[in-house]
Amino acid sequence: MKNATPIEVELKLALAPANIEALLSHPLLASQPSLTQTLANTYFDTPTNDLANARVAVRLRQIDERVLQTVKTAGKGGGGLSSRQEWEWPVTGNQLDQEGLAALPPFQGELAERLASLAPKLRTDFIRRSWQLTWQGSHIELVMDEGEIESGAYRTPICELELELKAGDPETLWSLAIALAEKIPLRPSDSSKASRGNALAAQQWSLPEATTPAQWLHRATLALDAYHDSQQGHYLNVAQDALAQLAEHPGLSADMQMQAKALPAALLGDGQPGIAYGVNLLTLSHRLALQSALS
Repeated sequence: MKNATPIEVELKLALAPANIEALLSHPLLASQPSLTQTLANTYFDTPTNDLANARVAVRLRQIDERVLQTVKTAGKGGGGLSSRQEWEWPVTGNQLDQEGLAALPPFQGELAERLASLAPKLRTDFIRRSWQLTWQGSHIELVMDEGEIESGAYRTPICELELELKAGDPETLWSLAIALAEKIPLRPSDSSKASRGNALAAQQWSLPEATTPAQWLHRATLALDAYHDSQQGHYLNVAQDALAQLAEHPGLSADMQMQAKALPAALLGDGQPGIAYGVNLLTLSHRLALQSALS
């Protein structure tokens, strides 16, 4: 398996398909070599969704002739940034390695009894383009995924960026994301592909309550994710309300309030971001994350 204490640190950004060419021609990427792969992914769960309820994902991923088995726990963070435990190892064929699963920490408790009932639950198939970047002394893998989630009778498109820290300072993920957002309309996303697929199948998108600025930002980000997957206007209204609550929150400093107040107008009527949305939200998310780390 990957390592004994695997932690994945990444920042996820949603991208409108109309802006793919602008991303590919961005100066940070245009002169860099890239790798293009086709990824076919199957996620597993029990008939009663025990893994989803525990916020654990089990996946088989086929890349060319290789098959990898991956386990991920719930991410911690917000504003697109998350850190989570991840284990990944090669397997033979398209059957789960039950013995390997049973050895991992997430399956030492009640979930151990559910391993035998795991079955395919949803698929995510996409084309991945990846770049290995050196940014401010850190090694960051930037990937763009374009494809589709298939869950039950429902489908929704995938078009997103992931910035994963391979070595270096997590702070550099924020600065790279902001550098991209200054040229390309991007919005942070707090929803994994697995959680999107689970919500899609159930046609239920749960949103957290909020009281602090970081919680209002997280609620707005998840509501936008829900809107784009459900196409239900209610979630766009929730996102706008959460942004308004954030902008008026007394816990923000005056300059942070100015950044927050710029967000509603920078979110277009179709729920897609303008340039100012991505830059201001990422900057605000970074500052709130720093405040949380220091408190």
